[in-house]
Amino acid sequence: MSFVAACLLLGVRGLAATADKVSELQSRFDQETHATSKIKILDKLGEAQSLAATHAQQTNDYISIGLIFEKYRDNVRTAFLALREQEPNADKHPDGYRRLELQVRRGIREVDDITIIVPEEVRPPLQLVRDDLIKMDDDLIRDLFPPHALAPPAKAQKP
Repeated sequence: MSFVAACLLLGVRGLAATADKVSELQSRFDQETHATSKIKILDKLGEAQSLAATHAQQTNDYISIGLIFEKYRDNVRTAFLALREQEPNADKHPDGYRRLELQVRRGIREVDDITIIVPEEVRPPLQLVRDDLIKMDDDLIRDLFPPHALAPPAKAQKP
C-alpha cells in the first residue's frame, strides 16, 4: 500500500470516528435535561464538531462546515435557554453561565478562523452564526455582570 493510500485510509477512518463521536455526543446532549450537565456535554460536543469541521475543510466540503456550525449555534442556544430557565439568577449560580460563556467565546474564534478559509460564497451563513453567537455571548456577560452589580454602592448620609 502506498503512503498516499495509507494517509487517505487513515483520513477516512478519522472522519468516520469523528462523525460517530459527534453523533453520540449530540444524542447525549439532546437527552440531557439538566442545564449544567448539558453545558458540560456541549464542551465535548463543540470540540468534536470543530474537529468535524476541520475534516470537512480538508475535503473542501464547505456546505458541511456551514451545517456543523449552524448546529453548534443551535446547541448553544438550547443550552442557554435551559440555563436561564433552570438557573435564572446568574449571581447565585454563575458556574454554568461562566462555562457556557467560555464555550461561546471559543466557538466565535473557531467560526472566525474557518470563515477566513472558506470561499466567499460560503461566508454569509457563517457570518449569521457568528452574529448569533456574539449576541448570546453579550447576553451571557450581561447576565453574569448585570448593571446593578457594576454600580458603585450608595453612600449613607449622616443625620
